[in-house]
Amino acid sequence: MKETALTKKHIDLGAKMVPFAGYNMPVQYEGLKIEHQTVREAVGVFDVSHMGEFFIEGPKALDLIQKISSNDASKLVPGKAQYACMPNDKGGIVDDLIIYMIAEDHYLLVVNASNIEKDWNWIQQHNDVGAIMRNASDEYSLLAIQGPKAAEAMQSLTKVNLKEISFYTFEIGQFAGCDEVIISATGYTGSGGFEVYIKNKDAEKVWDAVLTVGADYGIKPIGLGARDTLRLEMGYCLYGNDIDDSTSPLEAGLGWITKFTKDFINADFLKQQKEEGVKRKLVAFELVDKGIPRHDYPIVDAEGIVIGKVTSGTMSPSLNKAIGLGYVPLSHSTEGSDIFVQIRNKNLAAKVVKLPFYK
Repeated sequence: MKETALTKKHIDLGAKMVPFAGYNMPVQYEGLKIEHQTVREAVGVFDVSHMGEFFIEGPKALDLIQKISSNDASKLVPGKAQYACMPNDKGGIVDDLIIYMIAEDHYLLVVNASNIEKDWNWIQQHNDVGAIMRNASDEYSLLAIQGPKAAEAMQSLTKVNLKEISFYTFEIGQFAGCDEVIISATGYTGSGGFEVYIKNKDAEKVWDAVLTVGADYGIKPIGLGARDTLRLEMGYCLYGNDIDDSTSPLEAGLGWITKFTKDFINADFLKQQKEEGVKRKLVAFELVDKGIPRHDYPIVDAEGIVIGKVTSGTMSPSLNKAIGLGYVPLSHSTEGSDIFVQIRNKNLAAKVVKLPFYK
């Protein structure tokens, strides 16, 4: 198992460590519910250094990115980031990612930890334009400092005005005494905040500084357990659960990052799928009956016929309701539709709702 530069810090803090995407990662410290509410109400810090970082450079960098990405990266300017996915050639998704434009002909792609090797090989395989590629995944640590008090709590660590960094934009500057830090208003919690990209050698120093200046704001270290419940309350897709090599971006509700104003891998297939309409959709649902939906539980109709399966499910700490995502046929995909989740041979009633769960 790989370790991040902060593994020792997590163990010293008493974190419960679990294998995740090939890494030894903290799943929780004090407890999922406390950590979840800390991010919703104040500020928390996650170690997400397991994520992958690829730099794409040179005069052909944009050409390569446009080819592999569903979104239109020509709309980016330096200091702007974009959520996208990489379609495969079978109608599914290789991975979802964030594209950062650092400068003219200089981009950073941030990919999921479990897909680093797969993504690198996929991009390399399609790099027939001669873009310069560098896999820097093992050089960088990444902290997600999330919550409504993040900007105020972290401001003393940098001269960059954190309140002025709007969603999906970033600045490169000094942070906690370290140079060339990417400070990005991104994150997967729906509660605001930042992600900071630092070199591994600076990780412990920055982690300590973040916890020290955040103390007056109630900062806590947060594990991957709360990261999952936070993102699910927003209806954000998790690769491997809600999207994968067999799910189309249009089925997953990612039409908004699928731009047919340019050509990209498998664009013709997806364009045809958009014109003809998808046969199934990823929907959000709340359980009406008592129970908790979990990944892979069957979704059935009123007659008990299996029509889909749960891709993500949990008891929402913010709403105190059982919530989930799952693929169902179009006939059961509209808001208010009645579906049932099979839990221990019982068909529990659920209702299709509009995202996000947490508002």
